[in-house]
Amino acid sequence: MPNIRASSDQDLPAITAIYSHHVLNGTGTFETTPPSVEDMTSRRADVLSRELPFLVAEKDGQILGFAYCNWFKPRPAYRYCAEDSIYMADGERGRGAGKQLLAALGGEAQAAGVRKLIAVIGDSANQGSVRVHEAVGFTHVGVLKACGWKFGKWLDVVLMEKALGLGDSTSPELPSR
Repeated sequence: MPNIRASSDQDLPAITAIYSHHVLNGTGTFETTPPSVEDMTSRRADVLSRELPFLVAEKDGQILGFAYCNWFKPRPAYRYCAEDSIYMADGERGRGAGKQLLAALGGEAQAAGVRKLIAVIGDSANQGSVRVHEAVGFTHVGVLKACGWKFGKWLDVVLMEKALGLGDSTSPELPSR
């Protein structure tokens, strides 16, 4: 089993390489140009500055994947709702580490005061991502048809959600952000 832990600065080259592979070869992200290590460093710093988790799965010193969440929208009313992102190294998809990583992200997000995680999954054919989200308790909300164009074809976006902790059963007890 991999070790799930907070990401560190030293992980950024591996994180960037994993994400770049998905940008260049997959439809799980609608980015078309791979970001640099500097770009990923800035993105990670943004997540951490909001006191939100940015995790990695590691085994034998190798980063197998990463996951983080960031606010779903910037307006104050959304401050208890975050969007998750998870990317696994090419050879690690479907081997169980993603499920462990996404479950840990949910726990860390809940500890940070998030009451709902939202998955915005690129490409309705991306069944690996849909299945890992289902496996940790996300439910389907809907599909946005043909809203992305990548690799010469229109792609859907699958929306899923998961309540964390008390979800919407009580008023949030954390101070406003």
